Amino acid sequence: MSSHLLLINPNSSQATSEMMVSIAQKAANGRLAVASATARRSPRMILKPDELAAAADEVVEIGTRHEPGCLGIIISAFGDPGLALLRERVGIPVVGICEASMLEASRDGRRFGVATTTPDLADAIAERARHLGLSHLYSGIRCTPGDPLAVAGDEERLRTSLWHAVRASVDLDGAEAVIIGGGPLGKAAEQLQPLFDVPVIGPIPSAVMRVLGLLQVDA
Repeated sequence: MSSHLLLINPNSSQATSEMMVSIAQKAANGRLAVASATARRSPRMILKPDELAAAADEVVEIGTRHEPGCLGIIISAFGDPGLALLRERVGIPVVGICEASMLEASRDGRRFGVATTTPDLADAIAERARHLGLSHLYSGIRCTPGDPLAVAGDEERLRTSLWHAVRASVDLDGAEAVIIGGGPLGKAAEQLQPLFDVPVIGPIPSAVMRVLGLLQVDA
């Protein structure tokens, strides 16, 4: 494949990879092609801290096998598994969707929150904010009720549940921007963006824009 970005899906769902690549390609807007690679050893949706940690090794394995035409890599799980180690192993930009979206959300000192479906990853998400030096701007996480897989598998329920989570993040936590926290939630993020006066941030487009910026690829 000629010059492209590689989107690594640390979840083992090929359908999720296809959805995320579609969002990434839209964000790239013809500036670079986007290829994908899907993990095989992870669950189809990472829900727990041990699953997130276990995904890191395979992410690094996939990333270090990138093709010669790969100019940058996106790790598309909200927790950025394997990010630091992969950066050490390859000579191209590597961006995590959590990192990229938090940097975008906190721009100009905005207070930001996260709306997502995975309560068990709350500590891991807060740790990403701390690692990035953004804890003072992080208003916290708001999660959808119910089983995360059941919620994610029902598009209307997912959208409605995330709407309420975003609303709570803004009204109760004082967030001035809200990230929809998860690569598999990318389509819902697109659907929610027009419904709020504050920025509702999809992490996949954030990561695409960040890696294009690092590559100095013009809009």
